[in-house]
Amino acid sequence: MEYTQLGNTGTAVTEISFGTWRFGRETDDGYEVDKRQAHKLLDAYADAGGNFIDTADVYGGGLSEEWIGDWLADHDREDFVIASKVYWPTREDDPNGRGLSRKHIRRQIDRILDRLGTEYIDVLYIHRWDDATPAEELMRTLDGLVRSGKVNHLGTSTMEPNAWRIAQANEIAQREGYEPFTVAQPRYSLVTKEVEYDYVDALAEYDIGMCPWSPLGGGFLSGKYTRDEIPDGTRGAESDRFEDRYLTEENFDVLDEVRAVADEEDASPVQVAIAWLLEQETMTAPIIGARTVDQLEENLGATEVDLSEEQVERLGEAKDAPSLV
Repeated sequence: MEYTQLGNTGTAVTEISFGTWRFGRETDDGYEVDKRQAHKLLDAYADAGGNFIDTADVYGGGLSEEWIGDWLADHDREDFVIASKVYWPTREDDPNGRGLSRKHIRRQIDRILDRLGTEYIDVLYIHRWDDATPAEELMRTLDGLVRSGKVNHLGTSTMEPNAWRIAQANEIAQREGYEPFTVAQPRYSLVTKEVEYDYVDALAEYDIGMCPWSPLGGGFLSGKYTRDEIPDGTRGAESDRFEDRYLTEENFDVLDEVRAVADEEDASPVQVAIAWLLEQETMTAPIIGARTVDQLEENLGATEVDLSEEQVERLGEAKDAPSLV
């Protein structure tokens, strides 16, 4: 993998980030990824040259950070760029145990650092926006974490596009001399393109890098779904929400184009979908997730796929960005 800059910062990260939301995630059969498998995945990512690891305080109820910390103890911390997030509830029945208040953020950063076994993290994302916390309080609090040395850079993660939030926050930061957001983590793929309406333009305007999550559209772009067959045990077979969002004729048309380009490049649909993201404006590093080393290696193989301008255009035109007005 090659290195790229983290937004407009001087920090270098590999062009694909490894997301660890599956670590410690409980299912009916146990953990989706247990500690042993988590360490195997981290080993494989590091062996492939990866240095950009993404987690959050709520992943696995804190186990994701804890297991990464155990793994880091046997490696050189300075070889890796570690990102975590704060927002979701971490204390039941406590109105201050969630959101982006100064009280919650300051409490959580110390818990994050303790679980990771490090004195600082490279990126702290706000996992979502909090309407109850004034933007100026938020940016002042986050700036304090950077000044204290506990955080190097700031980021924002989102479910739905909200370009005006980024503009508001970074205008406050510029006016007051606070640390701004330098990286954003939206949902973005060939079949989830809401960010193309105005969010990507906002990132370009404020020189913010993008690290999108769900680059395979919840697994739809993996190629395992067809119009005639939805495999048993998949989200497509078990989730009405997934079916409504992804299993549409429009999205299958996109998948047809992905498969066509994959055949042209002797690659997999997974690799083509991620390779397309790597070509997008303001892109820093898509965040991939995997349960097995084989899945991880297939994802990382996207860096070996060299799409032509014509292929990038064909893929991008297979589905228009939805209008938000």
